[in-house]
Amino acid sequence: MVSLEWYRTFKEIYENGTLTKASVALYSSQPGVSVHLNALEAYVGKKLFERTSRKMIPTEEGKALYNFILSSIKQLEKAEQHFKKTSKDMVPSISIGMCTETFQTILEPEISNLNFNLVARFGTNQDLIKDLNNGILDLIITPKVDNSTNSLVEYEAFTEENIVLIAGNQSDLEEINKLIKNKDFSLLEKTLKNKTWYSASNEMEHFNRFWYENFNKRPDFKPNYILPNIGSIIRCVENNKGFAIVPDFLVSNSIELNKINLVWKGKKDVSNTLYFATRSDLLFKKEIDIIKEVFQRKMNIKTLHNKELS
Repeated sequence: MVSLEWYRTFKEIYENGTLTKASVALYSSQPGVSVHLNALEAYVGKKLFERTSRKMIPTEEGKALYNFILSSIKQLEKAEQHFKKTSKDMVPSISIGMCTETFQTILEPEISNLNFNLVARFGTNQDLIKDLNNGILDLIITPKVDNSTNSLVEYEAFTEENIVLIAGNQSDLEEINKLIKNKDFSLLEKTLKNKTWYSASNEMEHFNRFWYENFNKRPDFKPNYILPNIGSIIRCVENNKGFAIVPDFLVSNSIELNKINLVWKGKKDVSNTLYFATRSDLLFKKEIDIIKEVFQRKMNIKTLHNKELS
């Protein structure tokens, strides 16, 4: 008899493109994923993927099978989540998604005060919105809005993150501060390009956007150090030399403790609106509201800190 897990494994291989990525998505081993796929192909009697060195390419039979099972798998995933949540003998379990740094800065210090179970997932905004639409997540924090007509997701704007220029407290800022004060932006750009820069692979959009908005061109240089995430940038810059462009609320504590200097907000605010995104058929609204309250309270506090420091 065919195992339903074979279909779930097949779906993840199809959507992720490799056995390795599928195994990560399934919290399984790559050999286990291969066993499921081989068993399913033996069961249907047809090859479902062409194996290449870089990617699993679905065959026509694989495409047809994916389209046939997709809606059923989504329903099973929703049932799995909802069954767990609606059991009267269990504490509610809420699944949320956001970027790692937002979770660490805002929600992580509050976890011990929550009276319900929490599952946190990190990923790209596109992937998190997809999981929310599929009922796998209950709430995400995102700067992106999916305007698809068939989306079940509702968006609630709650704050803005401003993208700012920062520097470690050992950085020499005398010349840069003078150029900013005198609005000599041409020389400011040349001066900044000769400094030591930190960035992150998932933050280059902020870097490029801030540069373009203030100097009317894309940066024609690469940061000296490209790190895994903003948290790494902050730890490297604190009490040291070097420059970075980051969302303000993630460094407000470091600025308050004089470990990092807020150098420049730019000619004008470069900002993103942050949204609470939930499904229209949301369960456990009370628990979601508690998480929202944490974000609203702590983000407002950090916004005030930034205004005072500027």
